[in-house]
Amino acid sequence: MTDSSLLDAALELNPQVALRPEPFGALAYHYGNRRLVFLKHLDVVAVAKSLSQHPSLAHTLQACGIAPGRWPSFATAFESLKSSEIVRER
Repeated sequence: MTDSSLLDAALELNPQVALRPEPFGALAYHYGNRRLVFLKHLDVVAVAKSLSQHPSLAHTLQACGIAPGRWPSFATAFESLKSSEIVRER
């Protein structure tokens, strides 16, 4: 899946992941694969928490007020989070 097609994907935070708020964003810990991932921006955390409430990543970005010019960078970030199993397709 390319980054741009990820915008059309229905994603959710993996149920095996816990988010711990931090001043910079959050720490995401996957209890299954024991990966620890830093979410370095508060807006990435907001999008990750809202994924399951919207039909696609693009709809989530829109609902969270992310400017369309930033969507490609979010698609890249969420592709990486998907590879790390922090988020998954629903």
